[in-house]
Amino acid sequence: MPEGDTIHRAANRLGQALAGKPLVRFEAARLAGSGPAPGTLIERVEARGKFLLVHFGDGSVLETHMKMAGSWHLYRPGERWRRSPSAARAVLATDDWVAVCFAAPHVVLRGATTVRRGTGLDRLGPDLTTADPDLDVVVDRARRFSTNATPVVDVLLDQRIFSGVGNVFKSEVLHACELHPDTPIGRLSDDLVRRLAEVANAQLVAGVAGGPRTTVPGGVAVYGRAGRPCRSCGTLIEWARRGPHARGTYWCPTCQPEPGRTTPDS
Repeated sequence: MPEGDTIHRAANRLGQALAGKPLVRFEAARLAGSGPAPGTLIERVEARGKFLLVHFGDGSVLETHMKMAGSWHLYRPGERWRRSPSAARAVLATDDWVAVCFAAPHVVLRGATTVRRGTGLDRLGPDLTTADPDLDVVVDRARRFSTNATPVVDVLLDQRIFSGVGNVFKSEVLHACELHPDTPIGRLSDDLVRRLAEVANAQLVAGVAGGPRTTVPGGVAVYGRAGRPCRSCGTLIEWARRGPHARGTYWCPTCQPEPGRTTPDS
């Protein structure tokens, strides 16, 4: 699943190419209705958490979520697409650009007044991919949407608590905060919950700027490095599936000791 920084970068690229320009063509074969008519202005493109939204001058909003396989591409008119046209879920064309949403399982066209109603958008916590998220809200939601026994690895991926963190930053944030993935959230003080969000916010915002993901000197600390030495202590990185969706998680057993071998705020 794309991380929040990836979605924000995609929204920035699409906005630069499309915003302020009239539609020449709109296609979304799986959507009911005809969609915005040719000549409708593309007003803006924005990211909220892991949702990417395209706002049109007629008040409609194209809402997309990439899940595991989706992606947005930009092409010049007539340029060969890098994926099969059969995978296209939405096509937005202007005179000089063609934006194609491929393989996204969530593609919905809504009126401007209903964009947040009945979707994951209305449940999102503060977006950690933006500057100055409300961390008091994050702490409150962490307590409200989890039990004391909820592993911190699950809290990091719960978009109701804060949005934008995916599988890469989940592992990187836990390493930076020296927390084992299985640590119950009830063992963490409010200050440490806030610290998790601060670290995630800093890493995601840095990711929006582009370039290779770098969370420590040399690259990433643990993600994708199972069986390789920890950059901090040299212990071999471990990997296992964690959480309700059994997503791969990486950690250092020395820097991130098991919950029984650490104190709540160590």
